[in-house]
Amino acid sequence: MSQKKQILIKLQNIFRIIFDDDSIKLNSNTTAEDIEEWDSLNQIRIILACEKEFLVKLNPREINDFVNIGEMVEHLFSKNVKV
Repeated sequence: MSQKKQILIKLQNIFRIIFDDDSIKLNSNTTAEDIEEWDSLNQIRIILACEKEFLVKLNPREINDFVNIGEMVEHLFSKNVKV
């Protein structure tokens, strides 16, 4: 399995925990508009959970500019996160 796919799976697990919804299925085109509860508070929770899971420091301004989950995966991949 590719590292990007593993990152996506870990992100999906993070989202399922944060939004308390095991039916969430992320793909590279998923956006905040696709998940009803994805607001600014949950955005912060996502960032913090990603930092903890991937042992990386994320810049919230950078993250807020991402258009979709695919950009988040690419960003984490570029930081050589451990999966």
